[in-house]
Amino acid sequence: MITLNLITQRAIEEGVAMEKGKTTPEYLEACSIIEMNLEDIRRLGIYRNTNVRVTSESGSVIVRAVEAGQYCPPGLAHIRQGVWANQVVPPRTQSTGVPQYSGFPVTVEPAPNERIKSALECVQGACGLWNGGT
Repeated sequence: MITLNLITQRAIEEGVAMEKGKTTPEYLEACSIIEMNLEDIRRLGIYRNTNVRVTSESGSVIVRAVEAGQYCPPGLAHIRQGVWANQVVPPRTQSTGVPQYSGFPVTVEPAPNERIKSALECVQGACGLWNGGT
């Protein structure tokens, strides 16, 4: 397990997938990832594209660890804004009315046998409404 500083962000891939719909396979593929420095991936003892559990003070989520396609120094990680990021974003607003989307600590640990939840499972599960898809 390692601790990283997390930043949520927008990305072209996320925007394109969102236009198709937040319950599509394209959105899941584009947004259920954590971009990490290759050094941090190695420190975790995993390979690229391995599922990991990201945990903050607010919750946890399973996402796929990928090598960052942009500048991302060791100790920093990016999750694209959306359903999966929202599972770990702290509710603090610093009196702005906007949650703290960037600059908060998370732990990341390997979870190769854990399944990434769909957007619907994440959203309904966070509200206690997920009924298992029935």
